[in-house]
Amino acid sequence: MTAKSATRQIAAGLGLLLLSAAPVFAAEKEPAMEGSAPIVRRLSPEQYRQSIADIFGDTIQIGGRFEPEVRFDGLLAVGATHVSVTNTGFEQYDQIARSIAQQVIDEPQRSSLIPCKPASAKQPDDACAQAFLGQVGRLLFRRPLSGDELQSRVKVARDATLKTNDFYQGLSISLSTLLQSSQFLFVRQELEPDPSHRGQFRLTGYSKASQLSLFFWNASPDDELLMSAETGALHTNKGLTAQIDRLVRSPRLEAGMRAFFSDMLNYDKFEALDKDHTLYPKFTSDVLRDSAEQTLRTITDVLREGGDYRDIFTTRKTALTESLAAIYGVPFISRSRNGAPAHWMDKEYAAGDPRAGVLSQISFVALHSHPGRSSPTLRGKALREIFLCQKVPDPPGNVDFTVVQDTSNAQYKTARERLEAHRTTPACAGCHKIMDPMGLALENFDADGSYRTSENKVSIDASGVLDGIAFSDAVGLGNAVHDNPAAPSCLVKRLYGYSTGRSAGPAAAGYLKYLDGTFAAGGYNVPALMRQVALSKAFFNIQPVQTAAAETGK
Repeated sequence: MTAKSATRQIAAGLGLLLLSAAPVFAAEKEPAMEGSAPIVRRLSPEQYRQSIADIFGDTIQIGGRFEPEVRFDGLLAVGATHVSVTNTGFEQYDQIARSIAQQVIDEPQRSSLIPCKPASAKQPDDACAQAFLGQVGRLLFRRPLSGDELQSRVKVARDATLKTNDFYQGLSISLSTLLQSSQFLFVRQELEPDPSHRGQFRLTGYSKASQLSLFFWNASPDDELLMSAETGALHTNKGLTAQIDRLVRSPRLEAGMRAFFSDMLNYDKFEALDKDHTLYPKFTSDVLRDSAEQTLRTITDVLREGGDYRDIFTTRKTALTESLAAIYGVPFISRSRNGAPAHWMDKEYAAGDPRAGVLSQISFVALHSHPGRSSPTLRGKALREIFLCQKVPDPPGNVDFTVVQDTSNAQYKTARERLEAHRTTPACAGCHKIMDPMGLALENFDADGSYRTSENKVSIDASGVLDGIAFSDAVGLGNAVHDNPAAPSCLVKRLYGYSTGRSAGPAAAGYLKYLDGTFAAGGYNVPALMRQVALSKAFFNIQPVQTAAAETGK
């Protein structure tokens, strides 16, 4: 079974679980929340790639570099509303667009991607150009092209054909203008007068379709969702619910779930992750790739099998590749039951094993370590900020880290001893107090994620405390996070920011509290929470800029 088919099966399971077991919450219980001003979001690189794959097929190669993403309030999805495109970025998008467009018109792609043939391959054919550009433009812009937009693209194709004496080259040039248009690269929330409420506005159906599709699938809306927007069905409770349930039933829910957790878990930082290969020779590029995938598989398996988000911190079930197994120190069965090579192997750690939950996986302990040593402080900080939504202040600029960094210090042989000496500095004590007690519980895991019992021949003390709950090791830490009410509350906050592209400010406090309650009542089922968010009034509650500004100034 391929990784893609496996994830599709998981997604289907998630959808069925949600629709059969998710509780229904009364809309009237949702607290009122003032509308926000419309936002503009830049497509993420993954959303760009997925859109191209959906429209033209996954054989299209996308080369080049995308504009850097920015993390804001813990999420790239929120940062996407705070970025634009630089001149260099537009040049990169131009190169990518020309490459894609050329592949689309090349043999044998054109026969399946272009719905018509020109009367002459060397002459303009406005009717054929219009049929193709109108079709793909609707999917790229996530709405039908206006008459002027379409005709201008047809003219580009005609003029380019006359210059090149090649209809397909002319079509390629016109297509590239669509691919590098701001209408494709940015997702805009467009408003229209609300016929049901005189003097008020609502999101257009196409804006709703884009917001739903990016949330559930991390991709542009498909034809059925665009048709629902076109007919006005998305403006009705029945039509909206039907589309949301369809999005959840789809195997593509898996992609949306994975995109959210990849963002929440800061997996973009893997691009810059490096280890000292002299100290950690097993930490290869395969480990780097597979470790993030392992955690995403662990999370989706938990949500499929039990549905309780908090179980990701305690589950003993996971999946391993041969490269991961080498670091974890467990046997790897290299062949599946039917004799085919098995890239992934299911694994369940026995009771009493020191590993349990995502906090003990390589993707967490290695990502939040230094290249040549572990770091209780970085791990504790990451746990606070990523899973509990508690901001830890940055250290003062004049802090001396000499004691902490000197792993060969004969007086302070373990990280615990070095940190205790470091915390004697008053300026450091406050922040380290809220980070180190959790991070030290993960000290049995070295910077590459391998297990160890001692450092410099001294036994490691992995005891710690989280918000008054004491534990003796990483498994105990996972249990403490599982039972900490801040963990599911943080998930709710992150999901709100991810789905709307907005930071959860004070105005959202009542709504988030409401979602906290529905999340708990639903057994901490993440797909059910996603569905609840999309059905809530707050999800599409947008006001014109002037009104939103006036409300903010009250």
